Amino acid sequence: MNKVTKKEPYFSKDMFRFLQELQLNNNRAWFAAHKTDYERLIREPSLRFIADIGPKLEKISKYLSADPRPVGGSLFRIYRDTRFSKDKTPYKTHVAMHFPIRLLAGKGTPHAAGFYLHFEPGECFGGGGIWHPDPENLAKIRGAIVAHPKEWSTLRKKIDIEGDALKRPPAGYDPSHPFIDDLKMKDFFASTALTDAQVTGSHLLDLYADMCKEISPLVKFLNKAIGMPW
Repeated sequence: MNKVTKKEPYFSKDMFRFLQELQLNNNRAWFAAHKTDYERLIREPSLRFIADIGPKLEKISKYLSADPRPVGGSLFRIYRDTRFSKDKTPYKTHVAMHFPIRLLAGKGTPHAAGFYLHFEPGECFGGGGIWHPDPENLAKIRGAIVAHPKEWSTLRKKIDIEGDALKRPPAGYDPSHPFIDDLKMKDFFASTALTDAQVTGSHLLDLYADMCKEISPLVKFLNKAIGMPW
């Protein structure tokens, strides 16, 4: 485990209280009246966390991006995109951050594998991998599994992979292949639960850094498979 970083907690129990109240009052009038609470309890500490996790992620890969900008960075917006949803509630009732691969031009790409952090009362977790890759990248990942069986076998012994899967083997693959269950996967993601107490504790930074390090072989494999730098 990394040396424990002694820091004041980034988040408090009031963050979870705010999210619970938002779930009960998911409307623009309530949020406008409590926007300063959102900024104080969620946005500002999240941006501090993102800035501090950056150097730790760079030890895993110099291409990982932890962007503390308030807009367009690693912190997901709290505003929901309701254009194509029957659910028209305007706000997300969780906090989410992502840490993607940073391309040479300086921008992160949503198509690469990366790390993720999610806060929701009683349902907090951190993880990494790739979710719903496009058909081209999914084919590359499946090809890499077949082409590098020893590397894939080694990381599969240490990492449990989550996600949706096909009911039948994908076209062109032998149903008796030793990794056929993995070749059926449409997502490649690993996660570890966090308690609310861990999120509001003083060691969250190191807990999350260790979590990312443990699942980094999967994120590395996926990015190499689809041609991303590592």
